[in-house]
Amino acid sequence: MKLFKNQWTNIIMIVIILAMIIPQTRKPIQIFVNKLISFAPSVNDEEDREKIASYNWVLEDKRKKRIEFSEFEDEVVIVNFWATWCAPCIAEMPSFQELYQDYGDKATFLFISGEQHETTDNFMKRKRYDLPSYKMLTKAPAPMDGRTLPTTYVLSKDGSIVVDKVGAADWNSDSFRKTLDKLLAE
Repeated sequence: MKLFKNQWTNIIMIVIILAMIIPQTRKPIQIFVNKLISFAPSVNDEEDREKIASYNWVLEDKRKKRIEFSEFEDEVVIVNFWATWCAPCIAEMPSFQELYQDYGDKATFLFISGEQHETTDNFMKRKRYDLPSYKMLTKAPAPMDGRTLPTTYVLSKDGSIVVDKVGAADWNSDSFRKTLDKLLAE
């Protein structure tokens, strides 16, 4: 009987390893695991909050229209650096979509990708998301950088970084909605 149990354990381990090696199965598994372990992002303590260096940042929307980041000064801004190939990015997108549906007219959402507009637009259409995706034309203001994907910054109206989250999170959680409501009321 013990030999039989060991064989099943070995078979299960081989199947899991194969599933993680094969690209067609690896990505869905990664997305599932990221969704499973995503929690609400934590808020930076007020005394630890950095301010962005400036609002001098130029973006481009999918219609190739130039967008000045300075247009969003004195607003609550959510900046998410992402990519269509990034499993943790894909895992957190449904929570962003739900949040955007409720807060899209109250806060500014900027989804920044280094990919071509056609690639991000096709992804959004395929997933039925209406999140606003942009491409950077100039470097993001310090201390924001999107070298690790996904990275999300939530800026208060005075330009302080209230949340700086690297990795996937549940952006539609009750605790984050309370944080966002508080920032919007300030």
